[in-house]
Amino acid sequence: MYTLLDAAGRPYLSETPGRYGGHRRGKIYGRLDCPSALRALSRGAYRAHRVFFVDEPTAVSAGYRPCAVCLPDRYAAWKAARTDPA
Repeated sequence: MYTLLDAAGRPYLSETPGRYGGHRRGKIYGRLDCPSALRALSRGAYRAHRVFFVDEPTAVSAGYRPCAVCLPDRYAAWKAARTDPA
């Protein structure tokens, strides 16, 4: 079983692994093969705050933002939406 976060940020058990990983403190989500996350994990950091999501909409609903390294297009759109005065 795998522990994933739902759209409200609550953990639940799943028979299917998550497709996206995240960092609880930074409220960032990204691909499981993200070079930035893999570097942090190799240094021993990050692991205690690692979370997983079934998909991107769930990560966004839980309040997480896209990673600038592995999801640059989605990050740019997220950032533009935050600075858009409309």
